[in-house]
Amino acid sequence: MRILALVDHEFEDLELWYPVLRLQEEEIVVDLVGAKEKQTYYGKYGVPAVSDYSYTDVDAENYDGILVPGGWAPDKLRRSPEVIRLIQEMNEMKKPIGQICHAGWVLISAQVVKGVKVTSTPGIRDDLENAGAIWFDKPVVTDGHIISARRPPDLPLYMKEYLRVLDSNR
Repeated sequence: MRILALVDHEFEDLELWYPVLRLQEEEIVVDLVGAKEKQTYYGKYGVPAVSDYSYTDVDAENYDGILVPGGWAPDKLRRSPEVIRLIQEMNEMKKPIGQICHAGWVLISAQVVKGVKVTSTPGIRDDLENAGAIWFDKPVVTDGHIISARRPPDLPLYMKEYLRVLDSNR
């Protein structure tokens, strides 16, 4: 299996690396994808991540799912037409889309949350509800192929659920 993980500067360090490492423990290949190939991006707390590919180098058909970390990176990610395309294509193919914390901004910009049950950091609750999502204050919410979580303490439950959905899509 192969998962695409989006990255940009000021990602929430744990929200990128915990899922990546957890998937790798399951022998799942995770490609870090940023605006530029082989670029070093730094998390909010200074942890680096080097992109394997650029957004234009990847095709949603070649991946089994996608992960969007939180932090401030989603505010940058959602401005990229290529990122929006990837989210929309993953959504159309019903491939697992994982989003945590502020990552909901990317799904809002991709216009894939209307009528979808989600959670997030409470700070973007209004944004999600204004986009038509149904928001819950729970550690993890799954609606079909979209798995969402609030913040770093929810990571163990989030990844357990992401892996469950990923496994059910095999």
